[in-house]
Amino acid sequence: MPLEYLLAAGGGEDTGALLVDGAIMLGAALVFVTIFRRLGLGATLGYILGGAIIGPGVLGLVGNAENIMAISEFGIALLLFIVGLELHPSRLWRLRRDIFGLGVVQVITCGIALAALIHLVAGFTIEASIAIGLSLSLSSTAQVLPMLRSTGELHQPYGERAFSVLLLQDVSIVPLITIIAALSRAPSAAEDPPGWMLALYTVGAIVGLILAGRFVMNPMFRLIGRLGERELFVVAGLFTVVGAASLMHFLGLSTALGAFVAGVMLAESPYRHELESDVEPFRSILLGFFFLSVGMLLDLGAIAERPMMVVGVAAMIIVVKGTIITALGRAFGMEPFGALRLGLLLSQAGEFGFVLLAQATGALLIENEAASLFTACITLTMAATPFLMMLIDWLEARHGADEKDMDGPEKAPKGSVIVVGYGRFGQTVAQMLQAKNIGVTLIDKKQDQIELSEEFGTKVYYGDGTRVDLLRTAGGENARAILFCNDKQDLTANAIEAAMEAFPQAAVMVRSFDRRHTLDLDGLDLAFCIRELFESAILMGKAALTELGFSQDEAERVEREYRRRDEERLERQSETGDLHAGKDLSFNADRSMPEAEDD
Repeated sequence: MPLEYLLAAGGGEDTGALLVDGAIMLGAALVFVTIFRRLGLGATLGYILGGAIIGPGVLGLVGNAENIMAISEFGIALLLFIVGLELHPSRLWRLRRDIFGLGVVQVITCGIALAALIHLVAGFTIEASIAIGLSLSLSSTAQVLPMLRSTGELHQPYGERAFSVLLLQDVSIVPLITIIAALSRAPSAAEDPPGWMLALYTVGAIVGLILAGRFVMNPMFRLIGRLGERELFVVAGLFTVVGAASLMHFLGLSTALGAFVAGVMLAESPYRHELESDVEPFRSILLGFFFLSVGMLLDLGAIAERPMMVVGVAAMIIVVKGTIITALGRAFGMEPFGALRLGLLLSQAGEFGFVLLAQATGALLIENEAASLFTACITLTMAATPFLMMLIDWLEARHGADEKDMDGPEKAPKGSVIVVGYGRFGQTVAQMLQAKNIGVTLIDKKQDQIELSEEFGTKVYYGDGTRVDLLRTAGGENARAILFCNDKQDLTANAIEAAMEAFPQAAVMVRSFDRRHTLDLDGLDLAFCIRELFESAILMGKAALTELGFSQDEAERVEREYRRRDEERLERQSETGDLHAGKDLSFNADRSMPEAEDD
């Protein structure tokens, strides 16, 4: 479809129409996304409403919504490629329980529950109900992942669980299409491959992409890196995504899955950050066009005929999926508000629902009118997601305020420095700054610590300071420095990198937990990074040496040599990725420091 559309635009008259359509769509996006961003409702809802207004249902300024969606669906592939770049295979292995446990159970339980309700309430046949229920069980990767990335929550525990579920949903598109094909009432085409063959294609394509990444793409990027041509990085990055997606499309599989695997196979490349920055603009534009086309495809006439049905079904989808996913989150060990946030975040139906509804229509399981109505329901659930996230933010803030009477950082006077974490480390840092009358905004999410600080006359604001949206509320855009003084469990490299990208004017300083954590942060352009017990341990070591009879000069010589060796060890470990690198530089019972040479 995209190729046919581009070829059709080859004539001068069609090219002019394409340019006009593009100008109108970009103008609508500019106006509505700006308004909705200002209102705090997110870009997605602005795109959808803008598309509905310029589409055939209202003003009729732009047509060819199907062709535009076919092209802009590539934005979903680019999104998953970027996410794949951020995932090392070790992290995927760590998330296996959430991917193959929580993800599988979510798709099955939500699909069965929705299919049963549709069969009982709407009177569809069992086959049609299963097809519709499976279509509605999938959430919107294109909407949820950008939300998590923009707030810096993608690498928080609940964000990782949301990503795990979405990844499993993207993979499950192949077996779900197979199920709908098995239920089909239409005569089957001889050339259509059976389901077991699609599964073999999937495994073979993934293995092939991994091998291609290791033996072809990584050497190619090393060659491009030596040439130093930035344009070639853009071309190579897009070629990687398009090639992987095209292979999957040729095999009749999910193009988004192919792009994701392409990202994972380059996750350990030293050029992944440059690739991400090169591909990101294309991803943003194409995803915007995708949501514009979703709004343009809304059958407003069908919605106007049965508005209560559309609203009722959309509400049913949100309630059923939100309840089930919240319960599953609790069963998988999440705390109550985290599970509720996960449930509301994934309560919408998603873009792959459009694909499955089209498959169900082609299989003669549902009529075109029913497909239009459920498409409208999916769009309405997607539009409701920003409001649901605002609701959970308000509930969390209200819950904390009711129990502990705590203020959030939105009430803080805007200072020059934001200190995240007001424990024993953050207290010392903050007081040294305040000694010079520097305005400091203090943030902590431990309620007992906030109460204790207030007893000493210090105002600490409640919130998770690793979230970009909360830092922005605290005045991050005007801060001269952001100091992360909290524990390792909150300070992932990705969360810190997100804050650095959101607030480039601020000097970012980090208290790292240990050597491993310091190595995780390696490569970030931090203004300062120190292991939390490093200096105090050196001071005790020096004091112990002098107490045991060594001179102050000798103790300082030991300190200098230890610091030099420790720095060299860190460099070797960073270069090799091996924690054992440079172990010959460590002092132990069999390896002491040479005596000082006399002048």
